[in-house]
Amino acid sequence: MATQIEIQDLGAPMTEALDKVRRGEEVMIADHGRAVAKLVAIQPGDRVFGAFKGRVEIAEDFDAPLPPEVLAEFEK
Repeated sequence: MATQIEIQDLGAPMTEALDKVRRGEEVMIADHGRAVAKLVAIQPGDRVFGAFKGRVEIAEDFDAPLPPEVLAEFEK
């Protein structure tokens, strides 16, 4: 599950970075010059991790081998 942090807890540099994101810019976050994350604005309709929790059911045999006739269709 994603961690949520309030803006006021992040400090001035992050607040400034988020202002840029709100204006449509992408902000890269680096550790010793190596990019480790990218901040981008959430667009309407973006997927939200955990949005389908409790709404999707996966069958017990979801990873069972496919029947031979179905496998044959992949080999055409």
